[in-house]
Amino acid sequence: MNITIIGGGFGGVKSALQLSKNKKNKITLISDKPDFQYYPALYGTATGYSHLQSWVSLGVIFADKENVTVIIDEIEFINKKPKTLVSSSGITYNYETLIISIGVVTTYFGIDGLESYAYGIKSYQEIRRLKKHLYSEFSKDGVVDKEIVIVGAGATGVELSSALGEYLERLRKHYKRPKSKTKIRINLVEAAPRVMPKMSEKASKKIAKRLRKLKIKLQLSKKVESATVDQIMVSGKSIKSHTLIWTSGVTNHPFFKNNAKSFELAPNGKVVVDEFLKSDKDIYVIGDNAATPYSGLAQTALHDAIYVAKNINSKNPKKYKAKMPPVVIPVGKRWAVLEWKSLVISGWLGYIIRRMADFVGYRDILPIGQSLSAWHAQNIKEDDYFSPKD
Repeated sequence: MNITIIGGGFGGVKSALQLSKNKKNKITLISDKPDFQYYPALYGTATGYSHLQSWVSLGVIFADKENVTVIIDEIEFINKKPKTLVSSSGITYNYETLIISIGVVTTYFGIDGLESYAYGIKSYQEIRRLKKHLYSEFSKDGVVDKEIVIVGAGATGVELSSALGEYLERLRKHYKRPKSKTKIRINLVEAAPRVMPKMSEKASKKIAKRLRKLKIKLQLSKKVESATVDQIMVSGKSIKSHTLIWTSGVTNHPFFKNNAKSFELAPNGKVVVDEFLKSDKDIYVIGDNAATPYSGLAQTALHDAIYVAKNINSKNPKKYKAKMPPVVIPVGKRWAVLEWKSLVISGWLGYIIRRMADFVGYRDILPIGQSLSAWHAQNIKEDDYFSPKD
């Protein structure tokens, strides 16, 4: 069977790996990036730890998979009749059976100034830009007396804000800046009335208490209204700062809106799929792109990929069943909160569970040796990044 997969994230890569086990399958994986990105680790790379925990070459992942062809290109359009895909480079690819798992993109909700002045950590380029900015702040002459504003108290915002303080202290020591001249406050702004609003109130309270212990200023039920080069407006109040980090707001990949005639979209912009995760005959939409329960989590993308891979080669396909995954959020050094159904575990034990969950996450994609290397890289400080280069 000839199978084309668009997307080199959790859903796409896992689908290809599962399907490659059947040597009769011929798989073509088309990704707009040459690397698989382990996005649960991006906050770690952004706060001074190894980039090896966050990116792995697709070529390395599929090196021994003779029935998988990896193509680096960006698909822009789909034509169901004939079954073709057209890339941004103008190349046309034919498909027989198609799996789409291309993830989501950042949205700034039209807020004035954010696209120009906000920093992010959702890609290598964004992380390098933020780091170079922080290096510049500590290396220049004068007093560093400022506010850092992180917008969005979802998983990324909580993880980043709780790890950033330790990283800023490393920068201060490296540049030999006295504490008296480096007064920095980290603000975490959230439009909802509590942090991690998708988790239970019990888990949310534990996380908020931990953040306050780490001296993070929580600004809840507040919205960013605009930003300039040195000022951020938050619910009518001005914060003097030129370090705004945006971790809030994602929307479904624009590919679907640009091909709206080929897909039925739910109110949230995600693709309506049937009981077999199909949007149409021979087209599967999985992971972040599908309008299913728990869409948006890495575990859901992996679950969807395994399900579709089994069904494609089955004469009696089974109906899709959404699976509620556990959520484990690290909040500072060696501390995390686990929530699964009614179970909530916090502290050092939560941290151990998160470490094991990360190893399982790497192992879902990589061979055992590479999994251990990527997992170990989470504890490796990358001090060679202390000089603004590139």
